[in-house]
Amino acid sequence: MSTDKIPVIIDTDPGVDDTLAILLALASPELEILAIIVSYGNTEIHPSYLNVLKIYKVLSQHLERYPEDKHRFPNFSGTKKTILSRGAAGPLEGALHSAQYFHGRDGLADSSERHPEFNCEIPIEHPQLELTDRSGVDVALDLIRSQPAQTVTYMPLGPLTNLALLMRADGDMVRKRIGRIVCMGGALDVPGNTSAVAEFNFFADPFAVRELLTPPAPAQGLPLSRSLLLPLDITTPHELPFPRYAALVDPAFASTAVPSRATGKSPLVHFTSGVLERTRELMCAFGNDALELHDPAAVWCALANPPVRDSEESEAPLQAGWRAVRRQFEVECIGELTRGMLVVDRRDDQGAYDPGANRAESTALPAQVELEHPPEQRQTHTHPHGVPCVVETPGPEALLKLLLARIWGV
Repeated sequence: MSTDKIPVIIDTDPGVDDTLAILLALASPELEILAIIVSYGNTEIHPSYLNVLKIYKVLSQHLERYPEDKHRFPNFSGTKKTILSRGAAGPLEGALHSAQYFHGRDGLADSSERHPEFNCEIPIEHPQLELTDRSGVDVALDLIRSQPAQTVTYMPLGPLTNLALLMRADGDMVRKRIGRIVCMGGALDVPGNTSAVAEFNFFADPFAVRELLTPPAPAQGLPLSRSLLLPLDITTPHELPFPRYAALVDPAFASTAVPSRATGKSPLVHFTSGVLERTRELMCAFGNDALELHDPAAVWCALANPPVRDSEESEAPLQAGWRAVRRQFEVECIGELTRGMLVVDRRDDQGAYDPGANRAESTALPAQVELEHPPEQRQTHTHPHGVPCVVETPGPEALLKLLLARIWGV
């Protein structure tokens, strides 16, 4: 892998796992964080913006007390400020949906009520961040234009609205100059997490997903040869088991019944425990004493797989341990029960038949249907190249060890 830092733009809606993803990015020497663009999603845009400031506040307190840890957070030096900007406050079309049912009204599992010491105001100046009123779209466009061509990685960790607006503003430039797009979202062959069939980011703005990944004319969408999608299929097995967090990071960690106390802990550990304690209760109610690392998995993918310049025609290669395959799907935009669902045509898919069965012998035969129009008259839309979806990583344990070492130094 190249020793050059990967310039990245993080498009996020913090968010519990987004918070760990941002901390991982701050602790990753492979990256140079050019900008953080916040969006609606897990909560509304104002608390999302404040949550980035909370992360930086806590990390500043931590490094003031433990200056020997400064080397662990190379993107927190302040020598070159990261731009913090607001993006979209709602989807391209339709009603605004949030994930406050899981992330809380403040986006951080309502820790602002239990732990007011985490709260902060928006300052006029910030030592590590360049605060701007310019829109996230304008900030991202300027950065992509100003950096060397095909070097910037754009990481959407929330709804894809900002990226869709970016493409609407200057899609030709983005397609030509973006280095890689690493996106967390969607569910292909597994259940959804915000509905029975949809992952939250794609549920929040399916119209943006359609514009970017399955446009009527493929040339109008993202440059798929430089795009990677991490759906729930690959992110869900990557977890932070809470008993392991307690054993290695915070022995006092429990739940909101015994809220985190700052005494005897570093500011960073107190903060992460204060956020995770409510999340633990929610996850245990689902039968899993662990946090699923959806967004940290995307950051991991981005730092492990830098852009490859001049990969217009061929697939940009991935590092050892990573593998992606092209998947074809459509996104449902307005379904009453299926909004955000990735609809895979399984009629010509071996997976639609009995496992291990010869297709010719299988009893799982599709029903005969009467066609409204002959095949040659039907308006079908196919994606012969498909969307590159990550299907293999170096493994959940590898991400967990990286997260523990880089964020908490264990």
